[in-house]
Amino acid sequence: MSFVRTVLGDIDPSQIGVTYSHEHIVIEESFPVIQNPDFLLNDTKKITEELKEVYNAGGRTMVDTMPAACGRNILKLAEVSRLSGIQIIAPTGIHLPIYYPPRHWQFFLSEEQLIQLFIDDVEIGIDKYDYSSPVVERSSCKAGVIKLASGDEPFSDNLKKIFRAVVATHKKTGVPILTHTNSGRHAIEQAELFYLLGADLNHVVISHVDRCQDLKYHQALMQTGIRVEYDSAFRWKPGDENFTFTLLEKLLPEYPDQIMVGMDAARHTYWKSYGGQPGLTYLLTDFVTGLYERGLAGYQKKIFIENPRQLYTFVK
Repeated sequence: MSFVRTVLGDIDPSQIGVTYSHEHIVIEESFPVIQNPDFLLNDTKKITEELKEVYNAGGRTMVDTMPAACGRNILKLAEVSRLSGIQIIAPTGIHLPIYYPPRHWQFFLSEEQLIQLFIDDVEIGIDKYDYSSPVVERSSCKAGVIKLASGDEPFSDNLKKIFRAVVATHKKTGVPILTHTNSGRHAIEQAELFYLLGADLNHVVISHVDRCQDLKYHQALMQTGIRVEYDSAFRWKPGDENFTFTLLEKLLPEYPDQIMVGMDAARHTYWKSYGGQPGLTYLLTDFVTGLYERGLAGYQKKIFIENPRQLYTFVK
């Protein structure tokens, strides 16, 4: 049986609706916030207010992408999902090393230990304390996606260990995989390693690649068959080429089943409920207007509903 796993329980894939494929809904006080105070997103009242606006604009599902032990708060994710009506897919996995203290446990756990931790997040429930306590108390909220992240440098031995653990969890549980790149760097290397490790590329998505302004690189990436997520449409400066829309114009006609969109609005300065701009409804207002203006309205259902539905469905 196939399903999409949300923090409030499993749903039929047909219920996913309009989906934001890469967001940061809750970022609790944590090591990343110490480094970047703008990352703090932990006021459930303000978060609920913003998510209700998305719901009223037609949004139904959001994928949260703050994985284990770097600001994830599963209880708050469940709370804002109940209050707003937005279905939330929560992650397990590991982020970039810069978002963890130098001697974090990810660097010392074995591959087998990481696999078990990830499987428990997916099949039993995410720890209420997000592994910040010597006591693990699992909630009833399970992870519906598993994340890893590569940076600018070549893949380290630790990252390769995480790749193997993530793919093993994916193969054992059917959980879909989402990854971070720094502006698309090493996206092709990610795709090649996933292929070698035996991941189902129909259930793997690489994020932030639209920040790379090299069309030939994007074409080569798409030819691997992996899925991609674009989230920079609102970031391009006024007067400059909006390269996100350029990519959509060039690639959607040939690769309509591989592209989805989000905002990756990980700073509270992007949220209207915190007094910022443009607000999370941007994706269903200004962005959709841009699709119509460029003759891409016919792909709206693909990038918002059909492609996320296929990607985020568990299939063993």
